[in-house]
Amino acid sequence: MNAPATLRLSLSSLRAHRRRFLGTFAAVLLGVAFLTGTLVMGDTLRASFDSMFTSATRGTDAIVRSSVTVTAAGEAQGTRGPVEAALAERLAQVPGVAAAAPRIEGAGQLLSADGSPVGGKGPPTLAGNWIADPALNPYRLAEGRAPSAPGEAVVNRGAAKTAGLALGDTTVLRTPDPVKVTVVGLATFGGADGMGQVTWTGLTRADAEKYLTARPGEATSIAVRAGPGVSQEELVTALTPALPDGVEAITGRQAAEENTEMVSGRFLDLFTTFLLVFSGVAVFVSVFTIHNTFAVLVAQRTRENALLRAIGAARRQVVTGTLAEALAVGLLASLAGLLAGIGVAAGLQALFPAIGFPFPEGDLVVSGTSLVLPLGIGLAVCAGSALLPAVRAGRTAPLAALRETDVDASGTSRRRALTGGGLLAAAVGTVLAGVLGAPSLWFAATGAGLAVAAFVVLGPVAASLAVRVLGRPLRGVNRGLARRNALRSPARTAATATALMIGVAVVTLFTVFGASLKATMDRTVDRSFAGDVAIGAPSFGAGGSGLSPHLAPAVAALPEVDTAVGLGRGVAEVDGRGRALTVTDPAALARTLDLGEVRGSLSGLGTDGLAVAADEAAGSGLAPGRTAVLTFTDGSRHTFTVRAVYERADLAGDYLVTREAWAPHRTQDADRLVAVSFAEGVGAEEGKAAVTKVADRYGHPEVQTREEYAEASAGGIDMMLTLVYALLALAVLIALLGIANTLTLSVHERTRELGLLRAVGQTRAQLRAMVRWESVLVAAFGTVGGLALGGFLGWVLVRASGDTAFAFAVPAARLAVVALVGLVAGAVAAWRPARRAARLEILRAIATE
Repeated sequence: MNAPATLRLSLSSLRAHRRRFLGTFAAVLLGVAFLTGTLVMGDTLRASFDSMFTSATRGTDAIVRSSVTVTAAGEAQGTRGPVEAALAERLAQVPGVAAAAPRIEGAGQLLSADGSPVGGKGPPTLAGNWIADPALNPYRLAEGRAPSAPGEAVVNRGAAKTAGLALGDTTVLRTPDPVKVTVVGLATFGGADGMGQVTWTGLTRADAEKYLTARPGEATSIAVRAGPGVSQEELVTALTPALPDGVEAITGRQAAEENTEMVSGRFLDLFTTFLLVFSGVAVFVSVFTIHNTFAVLVAQRTRENALLRAIGAARRQVVTGTLAEALAVGLLASLAGLLAGIGVAAGLQALFPAIGFPFPEGDLVVSGTSLVLPLGIGLAVCAGSALLPAVRAGRTAPLAALRETDVDASGTSRRRALTGGGLLAAAVGTVLAGVLGAPSLWFAATGAGLAVAAFVVLGPVAASLAVRVLGRPLRGVNRGLARRNALRSPARTAATATALMIGVAVVTLFTVFGASLKATMDRTVDRSFAGDVAIGAPSFGAGGSGLSPHLAPAVAALPEVDTAVGLGRGVAEVDGRGRALTVTDPAALARTLDLGEVRGSLSGLGTDGLAVAADEAAGSGLAPGRTAVLTFTDGSRHTFTVRAVYERADLAGDYLVTREAWAPHRTQDADRLVAVSFAEGVGAEEGKAAVTKVADRYGHPEVQTREEYAEASAGGIDMMLTLVYALLALAVLIALLGIANTLTLSVHERTRELGLLRAVGQTRAQLRAMVRWESVLVAAFGTVGGLALGGFLGWVLVRASGDTAFAFAVPAARLAVVALVGLVAGAVAAWRPARRAARLEILRAIATE
C-alpha cells in the first residue's frame, strides 16, 4: 500500500467518523481562541496606548526633571525629586525655546456625587496644574473651561462619568487633605476619556502648589516646546548647559516612550503574561483530552489497523495516517480558533468601556505572531498528543485482526508503579530540599513539576484503587455496572480524569494560596495591631491619595482617645540601597502596634535617628549605635544613627523615622494608616463613633475595627480569586469535553453490550443512570486527585516563599465547593453520551460488529 493511499484512507475515515473528533476539535478551538484573543488584545492595547501618548504629548519637545531617583525594594518605578518651578522662566529665555511651563503632579482622589472615592484600586488617582499652553498640556478641554480661580477644577471625562459629576457640580478632592472643588471643565487625554482607569483632576497652578507640593515654588518637571526648525535633540542640547546640578533634560519622544512603557509596557506585560499562563493551562489540559481521544480511537481500530498491516501497509504508513488525522483536525480547529480569538478580542474591545475600563480607541492590531504562534501551537498540540497513540497503532501486529479485544493491564503494571513511585519520591525529596533548607523557588518548582509527572504516570495504577474506593458507597445493579465500566480500562479512566485533575489542581492551588494570604494578614493584624480601631484608605497598586497627616492629631485630641498615631511613607537610599521609610512618632507607635522586643530606645530618635527592624538590621549589619548614610530624592545626604532595633516589622515596616527628620525631604505628605487606642473605660461603639465624626471632616476615610481592617487589607485577594476562577473555567470546560468525548466513544465501543443490557430488561432510564454514574466516578477520581495535587502545590508555594510569617491555610469550605462542582460537572458531561446510549435500537445494537 503506497503513502497516498494510506493518507486517502485516513482522511476518508476522518470524514466518516468526524463526530468522534468533536471533543478534540472543541478543545483545540478553545485553547487557540484564548491564546489568540490574548495576543491580539495585548498588541491592540500596546498600539492604542502608544498612539494615545504620542498624540497627547505631540507638542512637548523636551522634559526637564530631577535626575535623582530612589527606588525602594520591591518597586518597579522609582520616586523622583522635584525641580524649581522658576526654572521654567529661565529656560524660556534659552535660544531655540518657544515656551516652557512647570508641571505639578501628585496624588488626588475625587469623591463621587454620593461621597464614595473614585478609582484607587490599581491605576493611579492623579491631580496636577492646568497648563494654559495647549501644546504642552497632554489634556484637551472637551467641555467647559479651564480653572482660573481657587477651588475650580477640570476633571477627565471618564472619571466624571464614573463619579456622576457634571459641569458646575461641587465635590471633594483628597490631596490627601480634603479640598472642595467645583467642576468647571471636562477633559480628554489623547482623544480618549482618560488614560485607562487613571483619574486626573486639573487645578490652578496656585492650588496645585498649595495642595500637591511640600513647599511653594516646586514642580514635578518642566515641559518645553521648541521653536520653529529646532529638533527635539537640538533642543535638549541647548537646554543642558542652562540646567543646575541634579537636573536633566530628555526629549519629548523619550518621555512618551517612558510613559508608554510605564503604563502599557509593564502593566500589559503583566496582564498578558497572566492571561497567557491560563492559556497555557487550557492548552495543557487539552493535551490530555486529545491524547485520550486518539488512544481510544486507536484501541477501537485495532482490527482495522491489523488488516491494513496484513494487506501490506508498513508501520510508518499507519503512524503517518493516524498523525494525518490529528493534523487535519488540528488545522481546522486552529483556523477556527484564530477567527474565534479575533472575535474575542473585538468583543473585549467593545465590552471594556461598558464595565468601566475605557479601552483606547483604534482598530484591532493582528500581528503575524498573533496568528502564527497559536496556529503552530494548535498543530503541535494535536500532533504531539496523537504521537504515542499513532506509534501504538503502527505496532499493531497483523494477527491482531483475529483477536476480539485486548485486556488493559496498565492498572497492574509493575513497571508503571515503579516509575511513578520513583518520580514521586524524587518530587518529595526535591520539594523538601527547596522548602525545609534555604528556601529555593527553583527546587520547589522542579519538585512540583516532578509531582505532576508522578501523578500522570501513576494515574492508571491509582485509578483501579480510587474507583473501587470512591464507588464503594454506590449500591444497585446499574451503579455496580458503572463502577465495573470505569475499572475496565484504568489507562483510559486515568487519562480522562487527568485533564480534570490538572484543572482542579490549579483551582485548588490558587484557592489555598489565597486563603494563606488572608490567614497571614489576619495573623499579622492580630499579632501586631494593639489598637482599637484603624483609619485606612485601602487601595491596590498606585491608586488612592492616602490620609491627611492632620487627621491623627485631630483624633488624638478627642477625650475618648488615648493614642492616635499616623504612619506615613517616605523613600531614601540607606547606604546605597533604596528602602521604604515609615514616617511616624515611634514612641506613640509602640503604644498602638506590638513591635515585639525593642533594643535601644524609640523615644529619642529626633532628626537624625533611625529605628530598624531586626531582620533588616541583621541583613544590613546595623545595630544600636551604628550609623547609616541616607540619600533622599532631593539629592541631600545625611548620616543617621541607629537608636533602636525592634522585632516585628509586620505593619511598622523596616525603617522608622520621625516626621521632623522627614519634613525637609518630603514631597506630598500623606499617611497610609492611623492607629487609634481608646481611653480607659471607653466602649468600642462610643469610641468608633467619636473617631468617625472627626474622620468625616478629612474626606470620609473608613474607620475600621481590627477585624474589619484585616478583612479590608486582604480585600484584593477575593477579587484575584474571582478572576482566576473565571479564567480557569475554560480549562475545566475542556476537561469536561474530554470526559464527554471519551464516554461518547465508549458508548460506540460498547454498542453491542448496551444492546444486550437493554434486551435483558434494562430500561432507558437505568442505562442513562449507568453512564452518568460512570462519568461521576471518573470526575470524582480527577477531582480528588486535583485537590490532593493542588493542596500539595499550594503548600510548596507558601513554604518556598521564604517568608516565615507566611501562614499556610486550607479553606475547607471552598475546597468542598470545588469538589461538589467537580462531581456535578461530571454528571453534566455525561448528559449527551447517556442520552445517545439510551436511544440505541436494541436489535441494531446487538447486530453491530
